[in-house]
Amino acid sequence: MDIKSMKYSLYWLYCQFELITCSYLMEPWEKVLFYTFNITMLVMVLYAAYIFASAHIGTAFQFFLHLFGNHHENAVSIVK
Repeated sequence: MDIKSMKYSLYWLYCQFELITCSYLMEPWEKVLFYTFNITMLVMVLYAAYIFASAHIGTAFQFFLHLFGNHHENAVSIVK
């Protein structure tokens, strides 16, 4: 894929995005607010997914280890 066709493809995707979101009707200052809000929401969702998904995967992993009989004793039960 050459640079010119990739540039055209990206421009085409941007035009499709503007058509879908109707942002081509907005004034420049409205576009800035709209894109800033959307990018902020996207970053917050990705951050939350990164933080909470790792915790849920760790909890699920511990559950399945316990379920299949690989019991890890904690330090309190070893001391007793």
